[in-house]
Amino acid sequence: MSIVEIRENVKSGGRVSAQDALWLWKNAGDGELRELAQIVRARFHQPGACTYMLMRIINYTNVCVAQCDYCAFYTLPGAANGYVLSQEQVFAKIDELMAMGGDLVGFNGGFNPQLALDYYCDLFHAVRERYGDSIEFYALTVAEFMYLADHAKLEYSATARRLKEAGVRWVTGGGSEILTENFRQRHSKFKYTVVQYFQAQRAIVEAGLNTSATMVIGFDETIEERIEHMERTRHFQDEVGGLGSFLCWTFKPYFTPLGDRLGGIEISTGEYLRHLALSRIYLDNVPRIRTSVLTQNERALEGLLYGADDFDLPMEDEVTQKAGATISLQFDRILGFARGLGYQPVYRSVARRRAAPLPVM
Repeated sequence: MSIVEIRENVKSGGRVSAQDALWLWKNAGDGELRELAQIVRARFHQPGACTYMLMRIINYTNVCVAQCDYCAFYTLPGAANGYVLSQEQVFAKIDELMAMGGDLVGFNGGFNPQLALDYYCDLFHAVRERYGDSIEFYALTVAEFMYLADHAKLEYSATARRLKEAGVRWVTGGGSEILTENFRQRHSKFKYTVVQYFQAQRAIVEAGLNTSATMVIGFDETIEERIEHMERTRHFQDEVGGLGSFLCWTFKPYFTPLGDRLGGIEISTGEYLRHLALSRIYLDNVPRIRTSVLTQNERALEGLLYGADDFDLPMEDEVTQKAGATISLQFDRILGFARGLGYQPVYRSVARRRAAPLPVM
C-alpha cells in the first residue's frame, strides 16, 4: 500500500482498514495525517467551523472498589477521606457552572458499594426537577452504569429504563480507556470485559438514551491495541448506532501506581494529535470528534487541524486533576487559540435553550 492509494480511497469515500491505519501510523507524516483527517472531517463539518461547551464534571463520590492502577482519585470503602455528595452540594456546583455560562454537567465517581440505585435515581430526578431543560447532564459512565446494574441485580435494560424514568437522557461512554481484553487484565481486572461493556452500551441505546464513544491513550498500550479499540467502536456504530461523538484524552501518569512504574512520563502532544487524526480517519461513521482541553490545555485546539471539530472548556474534573491535569478558567484566552488557527468557535448548547455569551476572564 502507499499514501497515494490510501488518499484516493479516502477521497472517494472509502473506508480505511486496520492494516491501513497501522501503515499510516508507522509511515505517514503529520501533514499527510492532517490532510486525510480533514477530508473525512469535511463530510460532517464546514471548514473553519468548530463548536465548544462549558461544562463541569461533578465527582459525586470518591469511593470505588475497581482499583484501576491508572487512577489517583479513588479511595476504598471505610477510608477516612471517602465522601458522597449530598443533593445540596451537587446543586451548589451546578449553580456555579450556570453562573459562569455553562450548561453541561457530567457525573463521575466510581464503583461505590454503599450507594444503591435509589441514590442515583433520586439525585437525577432532583436535578431534572430543579433545573428542567436549562442544563443537560451526562449521568454516569458506561462502566459505572454496569456496576450499578450488577449491584442492584438488574439487567442492563431494566437499569437503563429506571434511569430514563428519573430524567436521564445521556450516559457517556466513559470507563472504556482501551477496549481490549488484554489491557483490562493488565490494569483494571475488577472492571468489566469488553464484551460486557458493549452489551451495556447497546442496552443504553436501545432504551432511547444518548451515549458517546471515549478513549484514553498514553498508558502502555500498543498501536495495535489502539486500533482494535477504534475498530470495535466503529463496528458498534455500524451495527447499533447512537454514538454522537468520540472523545479521546491522554493518561495523566502523576500520583498513580501505573505512572510510577512508567517513570511518570506523559506522551507528547504531538503523539496525541497524530492519534486524533487517525481517529477521525478511522471513525468515518461518528459525526463529531472532540479534542481534550482538559488534558492538553490550549494545545488541544491544534486538534482542530487534525480533524477534531468540538471541545469542552472544563470547569472541574477532580479525577483527572488528582492525576496531574490543570484547568484554566480563562476561557476567552483558550478560545483565542482556536481563532488564531483560523477557526470560529460557536457555543454548542446541549441544554434545550439558547446559551448566554460566556464572560471574559
